Amino acid sequence: MTSEQLQAGYIFLVDKPLDWTSFQAVNKLKYKLKREFKELPKKFKIGHAGTLDPRATGLLIVCTGKFTKRIPEIQDAPKEYWAEVKIGVQTESYDTEKPEILHQDFSHITEEDIHKTLEKFVGEIDQKPPVFSALKIDGERAYNLARAGEEVEMKSRKTTIHYINDIKIDGALVSFIVGCSKGTYIRSLAHDIGQDLGVGGYLTQLRRTKIGDYSIENASEKFLDNDYHFEDI
Repeated sequence: MTSEQLQAGYIFLVDKPLDWTSFQAVNKLKYKLKREFKELPKKFKIGHAGTLDPRATGLLIVCTGKFTKRIPEIQDAPKEYWAEVKIGVQTESYDTEKPEILHQDFSHITEEDIHKTLEKFVGEIDQKPPVFSALKIDGERAYNLARAGEEVEMKSRKTTIHYINDIKIDGALVSFIVGCSKGTYIRSLAHDIGQDLGVGGYLTQLRRTKIGDYSIENASEKFLDNDYHFEDI
């Protein structure tokens, strides 16, 4: 790899670690590239094609140089995730960022109930994004308002769940593969599944496995390692 190739355009498929923000991952990669390729200009173009929450792992696509123009096209592509939901309890953030609240007995919920509920969400649905999200409300990130204790009203919007399959149920934990359109919040899906079951639910694990034709199988954490060098690419 050369600095010329990076400026002409390159796509890195990064396997984002848990608790990293997408911004942190891009900054770390940019720092490493500029340290290794000293010919890169000061305003070297680099950016990710779709945010992945800190509490999620998996595929983060990072584009450099002229390929940053492809970011909107990649962002519009369908996504696939592996998700795990815990029923019978909720959190304010719809994931593990906030502590569990509102525990409810779910012993009456059968596996058939869970399968029927999941089926309801396949197709076009109305979904409210989580209040703990990066969406802007009057110029301010929703999660900043929520963390400051302010009342946040999120508007519903249309999104599409293409499929939910490979469903596994182990007590309170329900895992599945979900394919969805751009702008779908799997945290909200987890919350809504719990609400439909009548016992609550939240997202315990999330891993993005595909964006369009790009797959997690070809992604790696090594690009973020301090000791990794890009000369072999």
